[in-house]
Amino acid sequence: MANKCQICGKKSVHGNNVSHSNRKTKRTWKPNIQKVRAIMGGTPKSVYVCTACLRDGKVERNI
Repeated sequence: MANKCQICGKKSVHGNNVSHSNRKTKRTWKPNIQKVRAIMGGTPKSVYVCTACLRDGKVERNI
């Protein structure tokens, strides 16, 4: 599955898990990316889109 939204460009970000004892380990936050069939340029196409773009109506779904 892709880790980048093809509409807004949202992608994974990196940081640290910080425990109660203040130990740090690497972690990632991944966006909620869905594979949907959308109308792009007048033709139906399969694209990877974040749920925020779907909810905001930035993508016209092909149902």
